[in-house]
Amino acid sequence: MGFYVLGLGAVGTLIAYHLRAALPPSQSVTLIHKSYKNAWAAHRRCRGVLSVETSGVIQKCGGFQVEVLEKHDRPGTGVAFNPTLSREQTSNYVPATDDIHTDPIEAVFVTARMIKTTELLSQLLPRLNANSTVVLFQNGMGIFEELVQQVFRNPETRPNFILASNTNGAWLKGTGHVVYADHGSLEFGIVSDPRRRDFEASLTDEAKPKYERHLSLDDITRPGDPSYDRYRGLRETVAALNSLDALGAKWSPIADVQNALRRRLVVDAVIEPLTALMACRNGALFRDRGSANILQHVCKEASEVFRAQLEKETESWLGALGPDVDPRQIPVGRMPSELEAEHLSEEVRRAARRRGNISTMLFDITHGRPTEIQYLNGYLVGLGKQLSIPTPVNMTLCNLVHMRRAVPEERRL
Repeated sequence: MGFYVLGLGAVGTLIAYHLRAALPPSQSVTLIHKSYKNAWAAHRRCRGVLSVETSGVIQKCGGFQVEVLEKHDRPGTGVAFNPTLSREQTSNYVPATDDIHTDPIEAVFVTARMIKTTELLSQLLPRLNANSTVVLFQNGMGIFEELVQQVFRNPETRPNFILASNTNGAWLKGTGHVVYADHGSLEFGIVSDPRRRDFEASLTDEAKPKYERHLSLDDITRPGDPSYDRYRGLRETVAALNSLDALGAKWSPIADVQNALRRRLVVDAVIEPLTALMACRNGALFRDRGSANILQHVCKEASEVFRAQLEKETESWLGALGPDVDPRQIPVGRMPSELEAEHLSEEVRRAARRRGNISTMLFDITHGRPTEIQYLNGYLVGLGKQLSIPTPVNMTLCNLVHMRRAVPEERRL
Protein backbone atom coordinates (compact mmCIF):
# COMPACT_ATOMS: atom_id res chain seq x y z
CA MET A 1 0.00 0.00 0.00
CA GLY A 2 1.32 3.42 -0.95
CA PHE A 3 0.30 6.77 0.53
CA TYR A 4 0.76 10.13 -1.18
CA VAL A 5 0.83 13.56 0.48
CA LEU A 6 -0.31 16.48 -1.68
CA GLY A 7 0.52 19.85 -0.13
CA LEU A 8 3.71 20.26 1.88
CA GLY A 9 2.93 23.22 4.10
CA ALA A 10 2.90 22.98 7.88
CA VAL A 11 0.05 20.46 8.13
CA GLY A 12 1.26 18.39 5.19
CA THR A 13 4.77 18.18 6.60
CA LEU A 14 3.40 17.20 10.01
CA ILE A 15 1.14 14.51 8.55
CA ALA A 16 3.85 13.11 6.25
CA TYR A 17 6.37 12.92 9.10
CA HIS A 18 4.02 11.03 11.41
CA LEU A 19 2.82 8.72 8.63
CA ARG A 20 6.38 7.71 7.80
CA ALA A 21 7.26 7.31 11.49
CA ALA A 22 4.21 5.13 12.21
CA LEU A 23 4.05 2.90 9.13
CA PRO A 24 6.31 -0.06 8.27
CA PRO A 25 8.87 0.38 5.47
CA SER A 26 6.76 -1.85 3.20
CA GLN A 27 4.17 0.94 3.00
CA SER A 28 5.57 3.83 1.00
CA VAL A 29 4.96 7.52 1.71
CA THR A 30 5.40 9.74 -1.35
CA LEU A 31 5.66 13.53 -1.27
CA ILE A 32 4.17 15.28 -4.29
CA HIS A 33 5.72 18.53 -5.51
CA LYS A 34 4.00 20.69 -8.09
CA SER A 35 7.12 21.25 -10.17
CA TYR A 36 10.64 19.90 -10.55
CA LYS A 37 11.97 23.29 -9.53
CA ASN A 38 10.10 23.11 -6.22
CA ALA A 39 11.25 19.55 -5.60
CA TRP A 40 14.88 20.47 -6.22
CA ALA A 41 14.68 23.48 -3.91
CA ALA A 42 13.15 21.31 -1.16
CA HIS A 43 15.83 18.66 -1.60
CA ARG A 44 18.58 21.26 -1.37
CA ARG A 45 17.24 22.43 1.99
CA CYS A 46 16.25 19.17 3.70
CA ARG A 47 17.79 16.31 1.64
CA GLY A 48 14.65 14.18 1.81
CA VAL A 49 14.39 14.38 5.60
CA LEU A 50 11.45 15.99 7.41
CA SER A 51 11.86 17.54 10.85
CA VAL A 52 9.32 18.16 13.60
CA GLU A 53 10.28 20.51 16.41
CA THR A 54 8.39 20.26 19.71
CA SER A 55 9.37 22.51 22.65
CA GLY A 56 12.80 23.00 21.13
CA VAL A 57 13.43 19.27 20.57
CA ILE A 58 13.90 18.35 16.90
CA GLN A 59 13.11 14.87 15.57
CA LYS A 60 13.88 13.82 12.01
CA CYS A 61 12.46 11.19 9.67
CA GLY A 62 13.55 10.09 6.20
CA GLY A 63 12.67 7.30 3.82
CA PHE A 64 10.23 9.25 1.65
CA GLN A 65 9.70 8.86 -2.06
CA VAL A 66 9.30 12.05 -4.08
CA GLU A 67 7.26 12.64 -7.22
CA VAL A 68 6.77 15.75 -9.30
CA LEU A 69 3.38 16.64 -10.75
CA GLU A 70 4.54 17.70 -14.18
CA LYS A 71 2.61 18.04 -17.42
CA HIS A 72 3.59 15.51 -20.08
CA ASP A 73 2.00 14.03 -23.19
CA ARG A 74 -0.13 11.89 -20.88
CA PRO A 75 -1.97 13.97 -18.25
CA GLY A 76 -1.81 12.90 -14.64
CA THR A 77 1.68 11.45 -14.80
CA GLY A 78 4.11 11.77 -11.93
CA VAL A 79 7.86 12.01 -12.37
CA ALA A 80 10.21 10.35 -9.89
CA PHE A 81 12.53 13.02 -8.51
CA ASN A 82 16.21 12.68 -9.42
CA PRO A 83 18.29 14.37 -6.71
CA THR A 84 21.52 14.14 -8.73
CA LEU A 85 20.39 16.84 -11.14
CA SER A 86 21.50 20.42 -10.67
CA ARG A 87 19.02 23.27 -10.63
CA GLU A 88 20.01 24.24 -14.16
CA GLN A 89 19.58 20.68 -15.44
CA THR A 90 16.03 20.41 -14.10
CA SER A 91 14.73 23.08 -16.51
CA ASN A 92 15.48 20.94 -19.59
CA TYR A 93 15.25 17.51 -17.96
CA VAL A 94 13.54 14.76 -19.96
CA PRO A 95 12.75 11.88 -17.59
CA ALA A 96 13.41 8.27 -18.52
CA THR A 97 10.40 6.07 -19.20
CA ASP A 98 10.89 4.20 -15.92
CA ASP A 99 10.72 7.50 -14.02
CA ILE A 100 7.29 8.42 -15.41
CA HIS A 101 4.57 7.04 -13.16
CA THR A 102 1.03 6.46 -14.37
CA ASP A 103 0.07 3.73 -11.91
CA PRO A 104 -3.12 4.28 -9.85
CA ILE A 105 -2.79 6.14 -6.58
CA GLU A 106 -4.24 4.08 -3.74
CA ALA A 107 -4.51 6.87 -1.18
CA VAL A 108 -3.74 10.58 -1.24
CA PHE A 109 -3.72 12.86 1.79
CA VAL A 110 -4.67 16.34 0.60
CA THR A 111 -3.29 19.14 2.74
CA ALA A 112 -2.92 21.70 -0.05
CA ARG A 113 -4.73 25.01 0.14
CA MET A 114 -8.43 24.68 -0.63
CA ILE A 115 -8.16 27.25 -3.39
CA LYS A 116 -5.70 24.93 -5.20
CA THR A 117 -7.23 21.54 -4.34
CA THR A 118 -9.63 21.23 -7.29
CA GLU A 119 -6.90 22.11 -9.79
CA LEU A 120 -4.37 19.70 -8.27
CA LEU A 121 -6.77 16.75 -8.01
CA SER A 122 -7.90 17.41 -11.57
CA GLN A 123 -4.29 16.89 -12.63
CA LEU A 124 -4.15 13.63 -10.66
CA LEU A 125 -7.52 12.44 -11.97
CA PRO A 126 -6.13 9.86 -14.47
CA ARG A 127 -4.47 8.07 -11.52
CA LEU A 128 -7.53 8.11 -9.24
CA ASN A 129 -10.33 5.58 -9.56
CA ALA A 130 -13.10 3.92 -7.58
CA ASN A 131 -10.54 1.93 -5.56
CA SER A 132 -8.63 5.06 -4.51
CA THR A 133 -9.10 6.98 -1.27
CA VAL A 134 -8.87 10.77 -0.95
CA VAL A 135 -8.41 12.26 2.54
CA LEU A 136 -9.27 15.95 2.82
CA PHE A 137 -7.60 17.77 5.71
CA GLN A 138 -8.88 21.30 5.01
CA ASN A 139 -10.75 23.04 7.85
CA GLY A 140 -13.03 25.14 5.64
CA MET A 141 -16.16 23.69 4.04
CA GLY A 142 -17.46 23.27 0.54
CA ILE A 143 -14.38 21.72 -1.06
CA PHE A 144 -15.86 18.19 -1.09
CA GLU A 145 -19.00 19.46 -2.82
CA GLU A 146 -16.85 21.37 -5.30
CA LEU A 147 -14.82 18.27 -6.12
CA VAL A 148 -17.94 16.15 -6.64
CA GLN A 149 -19.46 18.77 -8.94
CA GLN A 150 -16.35 19.59 -10.96
CA VAL A 151 -13.96 16.62 -10.85
CA PHE A 152 -15.63 13.42 -9.65
CA ARG A 153 -19.09 13.73 -11.19
CA ASN A 154 -19.68 10.00 -11.71
CA PRO A 155 -20.40 8.26 -8.37
CA GLU A 156 -19.54 4.87 -9.92
CA THR A 157 -15.93 5.90 -10.58
CA ARG A 158 -15.56 8.35 -7.69
CA PRO A 159 -12.85 7.55 -5.11
CA ASN A 160 -13.70 6.90 -1.49
CA PHE A 161 -13.50 10.10 0.57
CA ILE A 162 -12.46 10.72 4.15
CA LEU A 163 -13.02 14.09 5.82
CA ALA A 164 -10.68 15.10 8.63
CA SER A 165 -10.88 17.88 11.20
CA ASN A 166 -7.41 18.81 12.44
CA THR A 167 -6.86 21.04 15.48
CA ASN A 168 -3.11 20.42 15.81
CA GLY A 169 -1.30 23.73 15.55
CA ALA A 170 1.90 23.88 13.51
CA TRP A 171 3.93 26.36 11.50
CA LEU A 172 6.76 26.04 9.02
CA LYS A 173 10.15 27.14 10.29
CA GLY A 174 11.66 26.24 6.94
CA THR A 175 11.18 23.82 4.08
CA GLY A 176 10.66 20.38 5.60
CA HIS A 177 10.94 21.75 9.15
CA VAL A 178 7.67 22.20 11.06
CA VAL A 179 7.21 23.50 14.60
CA TYR A 180 4.51 21.52 16.43
CA ALA A 181 3.20 24.34 18.60
CA ASP A 182 -0.23 23.23 19.78
CA HIS A 183 -1.23 19.61 20.42
CA GLY A 184 -4.82 19.01 19.38
CA SER A 185 -6.76 16.22 17.72
CA LEU A 186 -7.26 14.66 14.31
CA GLU A 187 -10.86 13.49 14.00
CA PHE A 188 -11.84 11.79 10.74
CA GLY A 189 -14.80 9.98 9.21
CA ILE A 190 -15.71 8.22 5.97
CA VAL A 191 -18.10 9.96 3.60
CA SER A 192 -21.25 7.93 2.86
CA ASP A 193 -20.80 5.35 0.13
CA PRO A 194 -22.68 5.89 -3.19
CA ARG A 195 -23.17 2.11 -3.25
CA ARG A 196 -24.84 2.32 0.19
CA ARG A 197 -22.28 0.21 2.04
CA ASP A 198 -22.62 1.02 5.74
CA PHE A 199 -19.19 1.87 7.10
CA GLU A 200 -20.69 2.39 10.57
CA ALA A 201 -22.78 -0.78 10.85
CA SER A 202 -21.22 -1.82 14.17
CA LEU A 203 -22.68 1.28 15.84
CA THR A 204 -26.21 -0.04 15.28
CA ASP A 205 -25.50 -3.67 16.21
CA GLU A 206 -28.47 -4.52 18.44
CA ALA A 207 -26.67 -7.67 19.66
CA LYS A 208 -24.36 -5.50 21.77
CA PRO A 209 -25.09 -2.84 24.40
CA LYS A 210 -24.35 0.68 23.25
CA TYR A 211 -21.24 1.05 25.41
CA GLU A 212 -19.64 -1.92 23.61
CA ARG A 213 -20.32 -0.67 20.09
CA HIS A 214 -17.47 0.92 18.17
CA LEU A 215 -16.44 1.48 14.58
CA SER A 216 -14.82 -1.57 13.00
CA LEU A 217 -12.48 -1.98 10.03
CA ASP A 218 -14.47 -5.08 9.09
CA ASP A 219 -17.45 -2.82 8.36
CA ILE A 220 -15.40 -1.37 5.51
CA THR A 221 -14.32 -4.73 4.09
CA ARG A 222 -12.56 -7.95 5.02
CA PRO A 223 -10.83 -10.78 3.10
CA GLY A 224 -13.43 -12.85 1.30
CA ASP A 225 -15.68 -9.89 0.61
CA PRO A 226 -16.64 -9.86 -3.12
CA SER A 227 -15.93 -6.11 -3.10
CA TYR A 228 -12.65 -6.43 -1.21
CA ASP A 229 -10.57 -4.79 -3.97
CA ARG A 230 -12.97 -1.84 -4.10
CA TYR A 231 -12.60 -1.07 -0.39
CA ARG A 232 -9.22 -2.51 0.60
CA GLY A 233 -7.43 0.81 0.14
CA LEU A 234 -10.04 2.59 2.23
CA ARG A 235 -9.63 0.07 5.04
CA GLU A 236 -5.84 0.41 5.03
CA THR A 237 -6.07 4.21 4.91
CA VAL A 238 -8.32 4.24 7.98
CA ALA A 239 -5.88 1.89 9.71
CA ALA A 240 -2.99 4.22 8.82
CA LEU A 241 -4.85 7.24 10.19
CA ASN A 242 -5.66 5.32 13.36
CA SER A 243 -1.93 4.77 13.87
CA LEU A 244 -1.27 8.51 14.23
CA ASP A 245 -1.59 8.50 18.01
CA ALA A 246 0.83 11.42 18.36
CA LEU A 247 -1.67 13.65 16.53
CA GLY A 248 -4.67 12.52 18.60
CA ALA A 249 -6.20 10.57 15.70
CA LYS A 250 -9.76 9.37 16.20
CA TRP A 251 -12.10 7.61 13.78
CA SER A 252 -15.61 8.97 14.34
CA PRO A 253 -19.01 8.73 12.66
CA ILE A 254 -19.14 11.07 9.68
CA ALA A 255 -21.96 13.10 11.29
CA ASP A 256 -19.68 13.87 14.26
CA VAL A 257 -16.84 14.87 11.96
CA GLN A 258 -19.12 17.17 9.98
CA ASN A 259 -20.15 18.89 13.21
CA ALA A 260 -16.48 19.23 14.17
CA LEU A 261 -15.81 20.79 10.76
CA ARG A 262 -18.75 23.16 11.28
CA ARG A 263 -17.34 24.28 14.61
CA ARG A 264 -13.88 24.79 13.18
CA LEU A 265 -15.39 26.65 10.23
CA VAL A 266 -16.94 29.20 12.59
CA VAL A 267 -13.66 29.59 14.48
CA ASP A 268 -11.88 30.44 11.24
CA ALA A 269 -14.79 32.53 9.89
CA VAL A 270 -14.33 34.87 12.84
CA ILE A 271 -10.59 34.86 13.51
CA GLU A 272 -9.23 34.72 9.95
CA PRO A 273 -11.03 37.74 8.40
CA LEU A 274 -10.80 39.92 11.52
CA THR A 275 -7.05 39.43 11.91
CA ALA A 276 -6.57 39.96 8.17
CA LEU A 277 -8.56 43.20 8.23
CA MET A 278 -7.00 44.55 11.42
CA ALA A 279 -3.47 43.22 10.74
CA CYS A 280 -3.20 41.77 14.23
CA ARG A 281 -2.37 38.47 15.86
CA ASN A 282 -5.16 36.10 16.83
CA GLY A 283 -4.81 36.77 20.54
CA ALA A 284 -5.45 40.51 20.10
CA LEU A 285 -9.14 39.90 19.32
CA PHE A 286 -12.19 40.23 21.61
CA ARG A 287 -10.64 42.74 23.99
CA ASP A 288 -12.93 45.43 22.58
CA ARG A 289 -16.67 45.76 22.05
CA GLY A 290 -16.43 45.89 18.26
CA SER A 291 -14.77 42.52 17.65
CA ALA A 292 -16.91 40.95 20.39
CA ASN A 293 -20.09 42.14 18.62
CA ILE A 294 -18.90 40.75 15.29
CA LEU A 295 -18.13 37.46 17.02
CA GLN A 296 -21.68 37.22 18.35
CA HIS A 297 -23.27 38.03 14.99
CA VAL A 298 -21.14 35.57 12.99
CA CYS A 299 -21.89 32.79 15.49
CA LYS A 300 -25.62 33.60 15.49
CA GLU A 301 -25.83 33.56 11.68
CA ALA A 302 -23.79 30.34 11.47
CA SER A 303 -25.94 28.61 14.09
CA GLU A 304 -29.14 29.55 12.27
CA VAL A 305 -27.73 28.28 8.97
CA PHE A 306 -26.62 24.99 10.54
CA ARG A 307 -30.03 24.52 12.16
CA ALA A 308 -31.83 25.02 8.84
CA GLN A 309 -29.37 22.71 7.08
CA LEU A 310 -29.86 19.90 9.60
CA GLU A 311 -33.64 20.30 9.46
CA LYS A 312 -33.58 20.04 5.68
CA GLU A 313 -31.36 16.95 5.79
CA THR A 314 -33.73 15.35 8.31
CA GLU A 315 -36.75 16.08 6.11
CA SER A 316 -35.01 14.54 3.10
CA TRP A 317 -34.08 11.45 5.11
CA LEU A 318 -37.61 11.00 6.41
CA GLY A 319 -39.04 11.51 2.93
CA ALA A 320 -36.88 8.68 1.60
CA LEU A 321 -38.26 6.14 4.09
CA GLY A 322 -41.33 5.39 1.98
CA PRO A 323 -45.09 5.62 2.53
CA ASP A 324 -45.23 2.60 4.85
CA VAL A 325 -43.19 4.33 7.56
CA ASP A 326 -44.77 6.77 10.01
CA PRO A 327 -42.21 9.60 10.55
CA ARG A 328 -43.83 10.41 13.89
CA GLN A 329 -42.65 7.07 15.27
CA ILE A 330 -38.99 7.76 14.46
CA PRO A 331 -36.89 9.66 17.01
CA VAL A 332 -35.13 12.52 15.24
CA GLY A 333 -32.07 14.14 16.77
CA ARG A 334 -32.14 17.75 17.85
CA MET A 335 -29.74 20.53 16.96
CA PRO A 336 -26.41 19.61 18.64
CA SER A 337 -25.74 21.92 21.56
CA GLU A 338 -22.19 22.55 20.34
CA LEU A 339 -23.62 24.28 17.26
CA GLU A 340 -25.67 26.75 19.28
CA ALA A 341 -24.42 30.34 19.00
CA GLU A 342 -23.35 30.56 22.64
CA HIS A 343 -21.19 27.44 22.44
CA LEU A 344 -19.69 28.50 19.12
CA SER A 345 -18.77 31.86 20.62
CA GLU A 346 -17.02 30.20 23.54
CA GLU A 347 -15.05 27.95 21.18
CA VAL A 348 -13.89 30.91 19.09
CA ARG A 349 -12.69 32.72 22.21
CA ARG A 350 -10.78 29.64 23.40
CA ALA A 351 -9.15 29.25 20.00
CA ALA A 352 -8.09 32.90 19.92
CA ARG A 353 -6.48 32.59 23.35
CA ARG A 354 -4.36 29.60 22.41
CA ARG A 355 -3.55 30.76 18.88
CA GLY A 356 -1.39 33.85 19.32
CA ASN A 357 0.29 33.40 15.98
CA ILE A 358 -0.43 35.11 12.65
CA SER A 359 -3.49 33.76 10.86
CA THR A 360 -3.28 32.21 7.42
CA MET A 361 -5.51 34.89 5.92
CA LEU A 362 -3.36 37.70 7.29
CA PHE A 363 -0.32 35.95 5.81
CA ASP A 364 -2.14 35.68 2.46
CA ILE A 365 -3.08 39.36 2.47
CA THR A 366 0.41 40.46 3.47
CA HIS A 367 2.05 38.38 0.73
CA GLY A 368 -0.46 39.21 -2.00
CA ARG A 369 -1.91 35.72 -2.21
CA PRO A 370 -5.60 34.93 -2.81
CA THR A 371 -7.46 34.23 0.42
CA GLU A 372 -9.79 31.29 1.11
CA ILE A 373 -12.64 33.48 2.33
CA GLN A 374 -15.04 31.68 -0.07
CA TYR A 375 -14.60 28.45 1.92
CA LEU A 376 -15.20 30.19 5.26
CA ASN A 377 -17.64 33.12 5.45
CA GLY A 378 -18.43 32.63 1.76
CA TYR A 379 -19.58 29.08 2.47
CA LEU A 380 -21.94 30.34 5.19
CA VAL A 381 -23.29 33.04 2.86
CA GLY A 382 -23.90 30.55 0.05
CA LEU A 383 -25.55 28.03 2.35
CA GLY A 384 -27.68 30.80 3.83
CA LYS A 385 -28.94 31.76 0.37
CA GLN A 386 -29.90 28.15 -0.36
CA LEU A 387 -31.82 27.91 2.91
CA SER A 388 -33.27 31.47 2.91
CA ILE A 389 -31.29 32.43 6.04
CA PRO A 390 -29.86 35.98 5.94
CA THR A 391 -26.14 36.29 6.70
CA PRO A 392 -25.37 40.02 6.42
CA VAL A 393 -22.36 40.08 8.76
CA ASN A 394 -20.65 37.18 7.01
CA MET A 395 -21.36 38.85 3.66
CA THR A 396 -19.83 42.10 4.92
CA LEU A 397 -16.69 40.31 6.09
CA CYS A 398 -16.37 38.68 2.66
CA ASN A 399 -16.65 42.05 0.94
CA LEU A 400 -14.18 43.71 3.31
CA VAL A 401 -11.58 40.97 2.81
CA HIS A 402 -11.95 41.23 -0.98
CA MET A 403 -11.57 45.00 -0.72
CA ARG A 404 -8.57 44.71 1.62
CA ARG A 405 -6.77 42.48 -0.85
CA ALA A 406 -7.66 44.70 -3.83
CA VAL A 407 -6.13 47.84 -2.32
CA PRO A 408 -2.38 47.99 -3.07
CA GLU A 409 -0.09 48.09 -0.04
CA GLU A 410 1.22 51.58 -0.84
CA ARG A 411 -2.34 53.00 -0.82
CA ARG A 412 -3.27 51.70 2.62
CA LEU A 413 -1.80 54.67 4.46
